[in-house]
Amino acid sequence: MAWNEPGGNSNDQDPWGSGGGRRGGDRQGPPDLDEAFRKLQDSLGGIFGKKRSGGPGGDSGKSGGFGLFWVGLLLLLVVWLYNAIYIVDEQEQAIVLRFGKYYETVGPGLNIYFPPIDRKSQENVTRERSYSKQGQMLTEDENIIEVPLTVQYKISNLKDFVLAVDQPEVSLQHATDSAVRHVVGSTTMDQVLTEGREVMAAQVHERLQRFLDGYQTGITVTQVNLQSATAPREVQEAFDDVIRAREDEQRLKNQAESYANGVVPEARGEAQRMLEEASGYRDAVISRAQGESNRFGKLLEEYRKAPDVTRERLYLETMQEVMSNTSKVLVTGETGKNSLLYLPLDKIINSRNVSPQQGSGAAGAASQTGQETPVPNGLEMRDPRSREAR
Repeated sequence: MAWNEPGGNSNDQDPWGSGGGRRGGDRQGPPDLDEAFRKLQDSLGGIFGKKRSGGPGGDSGKSGGFGLFWVGLLLLLVVWLYNAIYIVDEQEQAIVLRFGKYYETVGPGLNIYFPPIDRKSQENVTRERSYSKQGQMLTEDENIIEVPLTVQYKISNLKDFVLAVDQPEVSLQHATDSAVRHVVGSTTMDQVLTEGREVMAAQVHERLQRFLDGYQTGITVTQVNLQSATAPREVQEAFDDVIRAREDEQRLKNQAESYANGVVPEARGEAQRMLEEASGYRDAVISRAQGESNRFGKLLEEYRKAPDVTRERLYLETMQEVMSNTSKVLVTGETGKNSLLYLPLDKIINSRNVSPQQGSGAAGAASQTGQETPVPNGLEMRDPRSREAR
């Protein structure tokens, strides 16, 4: 009798060796596909609240459905916990929104939130970020220049950075463009190209931070770097000529200042020297005049006491002063005679200074021979300092 005919012993006649839902028996074979599909269907039915009707396997199908449900629920719980638990680094902060409203700011450490009720935003608040910009701008004296700059910033208030402004970094770019154009537009080209960059950077920093604080972006600008500004490429050659002309002007000014610094102090010193000399001459003349006046007063007192003696003394001092400045003396004779005697006093004085071994010229020779110097007739040798010579 066939194994699958009614009344047959299917357990003994089953060619795959499986019977009555029992696997294998004494022999192992391929699984029953119908039985596997039936169990899967029962499990799905248990999940959706359906019960298997009839048959001795109804209760086992229900319990298997509930077991699969709890397993799925456990898997969902694990996935939820994996997404709900997060770690905030030392350099970061996180804000939590509950039902779309700000709830708290979370610091470093291990934290948990409850999605989908809660939402979080996590950012690095200590790292400095940078933004670079370059564009053509108009200066105060109506010149077009290209100004490159770099803005360094960091997040100072994460709540404002996430909630107060949509795309705060875009707002930073717009505020930077506005601040730079305002500062460059109120500055001349020379200051932008030369020594005015540091002052401009400070002004841009102050104005940009004021804009960001007004917008409540939660961003703090740490530094603004204005790099070397240049002219547009279309006018670069003409701009270079202007720069060279400005450099030549400055060089000539420096040379003129150097020359002035050398001449002006010298002229001032010469003028001061002349003033000092004039002051000294004035003081000397005044002092000499005062001395002469005092001397004359003293002399007048003595003259009143002894007129003859004082007159003689004055005459002798005067003749001594006059004769000491001349080396030639002319002596005349009596009145009516034209005889003139010349005394070479300079020769006589020099002859006296000669050593005795060498003699004393004509006077020495005359003394050695015992002869005297002849005197012309009608002349009388007189002492020029005597009273008769007057």
